[in-house]
Amino acid sequence: MKFVIDMMGGDNGIKATIGATKEFINRHKDVEVFLVGDLNALKELKNEKNVHLVESKTVLRMDVDPLTALKEKDSSLMVAINTYLQNGCDALISAGSTGALLSAAIFKIKRIEGITRPCLITSFPTIKKNKKFVVCDLGANNSNTKEELVQFAIMGSIYYSILYQKKDPEVYLLSNGTEEEKGSPLGKEAYPLLKECKSINFKGNIEARDPLFGEIDVLVTDGYSGNIYLKSVEGTAKAMSGMIKEAFKRNIFAMIGYLFSKKGIVEMKEKMDYKNVGGALLMGVNGVVIKAHGSSDVKSFLSALENGYKLVSVDIVNKFKEELAK
Repeated sequence: MKFVIDMMGGDNGIKATIGATKEFINRHKDVEVFLVGDLNALKELKNEKNVHLVESKTVLRMDVDPLTALKEKDSSLMVAINTYLQNGCDALISAGSTGALLSAAIFKIKRIEGITRPCLITSFPTIKKNKKFVVCDLGANNSNTKEELVQFAIMGSIYYSILYQKKDPEVYLLSNGTEEEKGSPLGKEAYPLLKECKSINFKGNIEARDPLFGEIDVLVTDGYSGNIYLKSVEGTAKAMSGMIKEAFKRNIFAMIGYLFSKKGIVEMKEKMDYKNVGGALLMGVNGVVIKAHGSSDVKSFLSALENGYKLVSVDIVNKFKEELAK
């Protein structure tokens, strides 16, 4: 495998990427990596086996507009994209600007034939052991059409069936009620099209509070709502973790109680920690392009790298093309 890693992108830059990359290449001796960034900042990695350092001059701001990003040819992201193409690489990972990554990937790596709008898709944990569901779109688009939501449903369904070997995964539309007549104007327009689509196993609307219970496989939403859903789940998990920690600090009896329940608490925290989920795949472009969380630390960036490894291992892009052609 050949991976390209934008080492400079994201809020934390090399504070996150260097530690994660060291651990990743230690785990996976079968991966050749191209690390893009400031050569002086990356010098501690230059003697690592199967590592190539690629120089970039600038770093894109997280709020950069896509057109400006495409013109910044010396930025770590654009150099990473070109390195990916020039070396026939298998995956590209960046924690940089979502809009810039999306635009550059569509413009340079191109869309898969038949795909109108790529979307960001990733797996979410649930309270059921070893059960995950996927959400698409998580924020690649700020606005969508009803036809694009149908395509997201098809892409999500194919993604889930490849990754989790389940035929006809159950697809739901994110809404403010389970009734057919509920939903945003866009959701109401998309509902009949989803219902009529023979390529998916559409089950109807679902409210945001229900997917984490593990009864669904694919959650479809426009990019704006999907990104809000993502951040809400992350925030809730983080808040709950803090509240539990405080509860066990109240007095000596609470601390003793923690000792008896520590294993379960640790398992719960690990299961619901969004940093374990990994980055989101930019589904619909002709390659494995992973968007890591903009605020990635070492743990979450490593998860993004591992997600890329898993998706390349299952040959996600070619299998997706095959299923899409059907």
